[in-house]
Amino acid sequence: MGAKEKLEAMLNVALRVPSIMLLDVLYRWDVSSFFQQIQRSNLNNNPLFQSKYLALNMHYVGYILSVVLLTLPRQHLAKLYLYVVTALLLYTGHQISRDYVRSEIESGYEGPMHLEPLSMNRFITALVGQLVVCTLCSCVMKTKQIWLFSAHMLPLLARLCLVPIETIVVINKFAMIFTGLEVLYFLASNLLVPFNLAKTAYRELVQVVEVYGLLALGMSLWNQLVVPVLFMVFWLVLFALQIYTYFSTRDQPTSRERLLFLFLTSVAECCSTPYSLLGLVFTVSFVALGVLTLCKFYLQGYRAFMNDPVMNRGMTEGVTLLILAVQTGLIELQVVHRAFLLSIILFIVVASILQSMLEIADPIVLALGASRDKSLWKHFRAVSLCLFLLVFPSYMAYMICQFFHMDFWLLIIISSSILTSLQVLGTLFVYVLFMIEEFRKEPVENMDDVIYYVNGTYRLLEFLVALCVVAYGVSETVFGEWTVMGSMIIFIHSYYNVWLRAQLGWKSFLLRRDAVNKIKSLPIATNEQLEQHNDICSICYQDMNSAVMTPCSHFFHAGCLKKWLYVQESCPLCHCQLKSLSQQPGAESGTTVNPAPDASVPNPQPANVSRGVEGNAVPAGNNPEQSSTESAQSRDTQSTEPTETHAEPPEAALHKDTGELDSRADLGSFSDAVQTEDFRAKCSSQGSVVCGGI
Repeated sequence: MGAKEKLEAMLNVALRVPSIMLLDVLYRWDVSSFFQQIQRSNLNNNPLFQSKYLALNMHYVGYILSVVLLTLPRQHLAKLYLYVVTALLLYTGHQISRDYVRSEIESGYEGPMHLEPLSMNRFITALVGQLVVCTLCSCVMKTKQIWLFSAHMLPLLARLCLVPIETIVVINKFAMIFTGLEVLYFLASNLLVPFNLAKTAYRELVQVVEVYGLLALGMSLWNQLVVPVLFMVFWLVLFALQIYTYFSTRDQPTSRERLLFLFLTSVAECCSTPYSLLGLVFTVSFVALGVLTLCKFYLQGYRAFMNDPVMNRGMTEGVTLLILAVQTGLIELQVVHRAFLLSIILFIVVASILQSMLEIADPIVLALGASRDKSLWKHFRAVSLCLFLLVFPSYMAYMICQFFHMDFWLLIIISSSILTSLQVLGTLFVYVLFMIEEFRKEPVENMDDVIYYVNGTYRLLEFLVALCVVAYGVSETVFGEWTVMGSMIIFIHSYYNVWLRAQLGWKSFLLRRDAVNKIKSLPIATNEQLEQHNDICSICYQDMNSAVMTPCSHFFHAGCLKKWLYVQESCPLCHCQLKSLSQQPGAESGTTVNPAPDASVPNPQPANVSRGVEGNAVPAGNNPEQSSTESAQSRDTQSTEPTETHAEPPEAALHKDTGELDSRADLGSFSDAVQTEDFRAKCSSQGSVVCGGI
């Protein structure tokens, strides 16, 4: 985005902020009290203020004007502001002329000005002011006819010609009337402009709704008006005015405790209307987005913006604040009560931000632990952030328990803080396991099981904490004050944090149990079969001292195949469905079908890899001697051993669900995927597919 586009975007927001402020003022305006004040003042005799309905009409006209200012296109809005600036300049010229005439009347001197220094000074000052006003008006209106804005200079010209003071007063009134007639003529000549704009806007709205629908219209207006930034700027202006008003009326310095109270009360003052509350919501969203962006930048540096240029975070915290404010009736409370309740809501928002920071840090920390990156600075940044996320939520929960009385909302804050600390503990423990495995230079047996049990433990604790929160909320709803919003929050909390977590945990347990049962049902390859196979595991590319055989006669490490079965229930090479012992055809009759070695089926292992001369992995097809030996062994085995019956022919199993997909590419992509850092980190973080031992 160039400088011109940035300037236009800034103007698009700045020019619409006054319309939001006008809506906020109109919402605060009490028409009845205003009418009572008018009746007690000197304006009661004015016929314009004797009708209450006139004040109500002014109220509604103000709303219409605010909406028009808010929805006008940027070009027309800029022109409108230029017209307003010109009117203010003309009023300034009128004030300068009136003040000059009044000062001349008070002085009583009617002689030549060059003989009286004070009179000369007054004349020069008024003349310079009028020249500046005329020049600015001509520049703003982009016209060279400067005489159109010079009517207020007539009293100065009359004084220069030694006209009597009484005549100068009449000339000043004439100048004011002439300027007013100019303004009226301009308004009359542009009287149909609002009607034409409304007609054009209505035609465009109808076309957009007919072609794209109401949703597209809403999204278009949302993007054109830049609603989040607009409300954020509006709220920041309100907050700055509130702080300025406080310090401008205080002479003594403020203590630290007083500053905290000032902050809370100022924020409470700036969310007393729906418009200011929306401004606070969007401000909190942008603050949360900035904190999360800074967190990712701290962990990954500039790579965070290269890999994830659009970070759609922060809205969760804003929506949380909005829901809690509506549920508790925040804008209807007094300032002190609003500040107290707002402090609790902000604690909940901070807890949500900490949880989002953990969601960013968790995969990065686990990927760093699973990698071979020896950069101490990267590890220090990851561990330091995890320690912060471990200590700060616990400290926040402790402070809440010290200063507040326990209720449902405080329990949500404390439970969220405890869950964050528990998740950080699990992440650090898995990170330590990865680092231990890295220093040992060899895989740790049953690493995936250990990580699964660690993740399962703290996820079980999360489930229990969420269940306790729901139970406490239900008890408060039943035996305390029942509200619709509170019941909805309890229902949503029960569905997402209890029911879905229970389903996810049970599904993960069933997947692991089925994978273990399938591995146990597969026969273990003998030493003769391993020597005859003379190959490596096609998943981890390591030698096989022990292996299991699939029904399609493929050899894998039991641990590697178990991890694959966490993902899908098919053979990694030929995609043949792998069934457990209870699911096989002979299970009901008490007989099992023992799979033969890979000679029973023409081995479709296009991704088979044999060991090279120097221990490097090379494709088996590149060794002609080995290929001839294996083909001879295959013919001998086929002639001596019976061919087993499969549920489908090998060719169909090879190309099942993939058409003519090359198994070499499929296996290669899987083997590359399981050896990457991101895959291992994702597996360990989910607790269902763990590749820490690879």
